[in-house]
Amino acid sequence: MSQNKTKPTNKDVIAFLKSITPQQKQDDCFSLLSLMKQETGCDPVLWGETIIGFGTYHYKYASGREGDWFLAGFAPRKSALTIYLYCDLDNKELSFDNLGKHKRGKGCLYIKKLSDIDLNVLKKIVRKAVALTASN
Repeated sequence: MSQNKTKPTNKDVIAFLKSITPQQKQDDCFSLLSLMKQETGCDPVLWGETIIGFGTYHYKYASGREGDWFLAGFAPRKSALTIYLYCDLDNKELSFDNLGKHKRGKGCLYIKKLSDIDLNVLKKIVRKAVALTASN
C-alpha cells in the first residue's frame, strides 16, 4: 500500500512564511495563518516543503488505503493561494455564494489575494468544513 509523500515536518512555519515573495502574498499568508489557527483551534505545522496544515485527521478509503492528513491548510502557490479543506466542497452545507472571487476544486479553494474575498465568509467555510471532516 502506498504512503503519502507529504508528511508533517518540524520545520519553522514562520521562517517559511517570511521567505514568501511578493510582500502582499506574504501578508496574505500571515492573515491566513491567524484565520486558520482561530477557526481550527490547532497550531500550524509545515507539511512537506510548502503546505501549512492545522490539526490531523485519520482517513481510510474503501480500497483499504489509509493515512493521516490535516483538517485544513493552505499553501502559497505561484498563481494563487491554495486553501485545502479535507471535506468535499460540493457538500450542500457549505456556501460559497458571498465569498468573492475564487475558483474551487474538489477539496481546494484557489484565491489570488485575500482582498478579493470576504474573510468572514471564509471563516465560516473553514469552520464548517472542519466540523464536517471531524464528524466523519
